[in-house]
Amino acid sequence: MIARPAKPASIADDIDPLREMRFVSIHLEITENGDVTVVRFSDGKILDASNIEELGAQLFNLVEKENRRKLLLNFQNVEFLSSAALNKLIILDKKTKSSSGKLKLCSLRPEILEVFVITRLNQLFEIAEDEKTALDAF
Repeated sequence: MIARPAKPASIADDIDPLREMRFVSIHLEITENGDVTVVRFSDGKILDASNIEELGAQLFNLVEKENRRKLLLNFQNVEFLSSAALNKLIILDKKTKSSSGKLKLCSLRPEILEVFVITRLNQLFEIAEDEKTALDAF
């Protein structure tokens, strides 16, 4: 058996690839406001199955791997939301609550808020009119 030399250490080796991914995501902008993680959706239409899977993975990662306990999802840029995306939000809510966290939504357009009302998801999620109001409620 031939021994391979150890790979030289570099600064890049110390970067958590999942953490790095969240900064380069074309779908999400993630910032911190005190102890609240604010997630803004970059896409106006959250419809494509592969994008929804990626978004779900990124959101779940915030709770499961990065131990974020206070999440605020800002939907200001979102014009359309599929039922699959709603399912990811329900799962995210369960994951957040099971880790003693809080999940809030804000800035939903009237047509999207209407979907939440019709499906009664407005009773599951705490929905604020805007980001400031939601942040003040944490």
